[in-house]
Amino acid sequence: MIAEPGLLCRAGKKIKMWKRKRAEGALLCVAGYANEVGESFRALVPVSVVWASYGVATAYVTADAVDKGKKAAAAATPQEEGRTRQAAVAVVDTFIWQALASVAIPGFTINRICAGSLYLMGRLTHLPLPARKWTTTAIGLTAIPFIIKPIDRSVDFLMDSSLRKLYKSEKKLPPF
Repeated sequence: MIAEPGLLCRAGKKIKMWKRKRAEGALLCVAGYANEVGESFRALVPVSVVWASYGVATAYVTADAVDKGKKAAAAATPQEEGRTRQAAVAVVDTFIWQALASVAIPGFTINRICAGSLYLMGRLTHLPLPARKWTTTAIGLTAIPFIIKPIDRSVDFLMDSSLRKLYKSEKKLPPF
């Protein structure tokens, strides 16, 4: 693996991106899960709120990728050949990994879990619609911790089996 994307908060890891207050670090971690939370609440909130949650998650992904690029550039000595390439690879690798593991796949997964649960409750229960919507939201929120590690591992496998083969180097970059 070239870099370890997702070191900010994914998979239960907590590493500071910027040296700031703990509350800001916690907010940054929450930003990585914003779209999953947005998808969980889709039945209760306007669609614009769900799309805004994707905006927050995408901002997190972008910030993480830029941070990894800066760290890769700083880890290389100024005279070292390929310093710019190392930084570019770190940015691209992290952005793609995070886009898949933090935004696209979890958002789709939670969306389908919530849609399926709302549909099944409508067919199998006599609960009123507001109760079904709140239950769907609870199911979506409860599913988040269970989907993270399998998705992260799957994206690692996908990236290792495809894109990372293109920019594999003899020198392994340090984890950032």
